[in-house]
Amino acid sequence: MSKVTKDMTIGEILRANPAVAPVLLEAGMHCLGCPSAQAESLEEAAMVHGIDVDALMAAIEAV
Repeated sequence: MSKVTKDMTIGEILRANPAVAPVLLEAGMHCLGCPSAQAESLEEAAMVHGIDVDALMAAIEAV
């Protein structure tokens, strides 16, 4: 898988590696299939959900 970056959309991340879905769900991002997931960057989504994006990135990279 290519490196996940904060500016990738959730949709891009999930297409690149579907195994990341449980990490996002556990972090509180339950709307993985909603239109926002196709347009918002990971950083924007983390901000909206009150999630530390650096901690989320570390969890994603561990997958």
